[in-house]
Amino acid sequence: MKKTLLCCVLALASSGVAAGVSREEAARLGQDLTPVGAEKAGNGRDIPAWTGGIPKDEAHKPGDFHADPFAADKPLFRITAANAEEHKARLTDGQREMLKRFPDMFFEVYPTRRSASYPQYVYDGIKTNATRAEVFKYGSGVKGATMSSPFPIPADGLEVLWNHTLRFRGLTDSYTAVASSVTAGGQRMDVLRQYEYFFKYSMRGAEPKDLDNKIFLLKRKTLAPANMAGAITLVHETLDQIRSPRKSWIYMPGQRRLRRTPDLAYDTADVNTNSIRTVDQVDMFNGAPDYYDWELKGKKEIYIPYNAYKVHQGDIELDDILHEHHINSELLRYEAHRVWVIEAKLRVGYSHRYSTRRYYVDEDSWSIVYAEEYDEDGELWEVTEAHLINYYEVPVVYTTLEVTYDLKDGRYYAEGLDNERGSTMNFSYDLSERDFSPSAVRREARR
Repeated sequence: MKKTLLCCVLALASSGVAAGVSREEAARLGQDLTPVGAEKAGNGRDIPAWTGGIPKDEAHKPGDFHADPFAADKPLFRITAANAEEHKARLTDGQREMLKRFPDMFFEVYPTRRSASYPQYVYDGIKTNATRAEVFKYGSGVKGATMSSPFPIPADGLEVLWNHTLRFRGLTDSYTAVASSVTAGGQRMDVLRQYEYFFKYSMRGAEPKDLDNKIFLLKRKTLAPANMAGAITLVHETLDQIRSPRKSWIYMPGQRRLRRTPDLAYDTADVNTNSIRTVDQVDMFNGAPDYYDWELKGKKEIYIPYNAYKVHQGDIELDDILHEHHINSELLRYEAHRVWVIEAKLRVGYSHRYSTRRYYVDEDSWSIVYAEEYDEDGELWEVTEAHLINYYEVPVVYTTLEVTYDLKDGRYYAEGLDNERGSTMNFSYDLSERDFSPSAVRREARR
C-alpha cells in the first residue's frame, strides 16, 4: 500500500474549500427536507413521507433487546433468482449477483417504514454544520463540524461519504458480540469480543476546537476462543488522517505489552476475518478517503435492509442466523428507500485490493447500507450489507448486523451477533476519554 511521493505531497495540503451552504438553503432542513437532509415527501407510491420516525422510548432499559415496532407488518412480495429481472430497477448489481449465485437466497420486501429519528440536539448540530462545515482540499478531513453529519445538503461524493463517517452514533456505546467467518462449506470460526466506544466528535455542546482532531476512541477486547482471549485493540480515530493518522495499539497476552500498529488502515486485513474484510471496510467504510477519487452518481430508489428487528432479537441462536452461504433470508427485512449513490475509483499511484467501490447511503440516516467492491480487473469481488435498526431509547439509527460476502471464494463474514449474549448495545454505559488511554489499557490487561 504505497503512494507516490507526489500524491503524498498533494494529500498533505490541508487547505479548505468553500464552506457550507447558505442560510437560505439550510433553512430547508425541517421544512421540505428532514432535519438530517433527506427528502421529507414520499414518492407517491411505496415510500411514505417522513413524519418524525420512531419516538424516543424513555421506558426502554439500556442494553435490552428491542421489541419490533413493525412486527405486524406482512411481506409485500419476495424477490428470488426466478423473478429478479422483474425488479432489476430497484436491485443493485451485487444483489442480482447474489441471487444468481445462491438460488436459495431471497429478499422479503416489506412496507417502507421511515423510522429514523434522533435527539433534537443532533438535529440542531446538523443545521449548524450545514453553513460552516468544509472538506479539506483532497478530502483528507472536515473542519467546522461537530455532533453528526456535516453536509446535510451535499454537493459531491466526498461530502456524502463524510456524512456517513461522522454520522451520530451516540456518545458512548458498550456491547459484547460474536463475529463469525463462514467458509464455502459452512464451517464457522466464531470470535467473541467486547466493544467500548467514546464518540468525542458527538459530545454535546462541543465546538470544533474542542475535538483535538478526534472522531472516536475504541477499545476492542477478545474474550473467546481461549487461544485468542485477552487480546486488546485500542484505536484513536482522527478527523484528519492525513495531518494526523489514526493512532492504534494492540495488546497480545503472549507478548504482555501494548505496541503501536501503524498499519491498521486501508486494505490491511482486518484481524480474525480470514482476510475476507479489510480494515477500511469496518462500518462499511472508515478512515482516510485519499486513495480514491469520489463521484456522486445521484439518488435512486432501491430495496435495502432496514428495520432489522427480527434478526436483532436475543432469543435467536446463531445456528439459525448463519447458514452455509449467506445469512438466513427468513430473518431479514428489505424495504424501498431512497439512497445516495457514490463511487470511488482508485487514484493513479495508489495501491489497494479494490479498484472500484460503490456505496449506497440511506438518505434518512446517512448510513452506508450496501457496498460493492471490485478487483483490479473490474470484476465484482465483495458485497457488504448493513442491517439497520433504530435504537429508540436514544434514539439513533445504527447497524445491528454487518455482513461481507466474498464472491470469489464463496465465504462470508458476519459481525454484531449479540443474539446469544443476553444484552445488546448499551448507549448509557459510563465511559470517558481517560478510559481509552494506553496506560488505562495496560492496567486493564494486567488485571
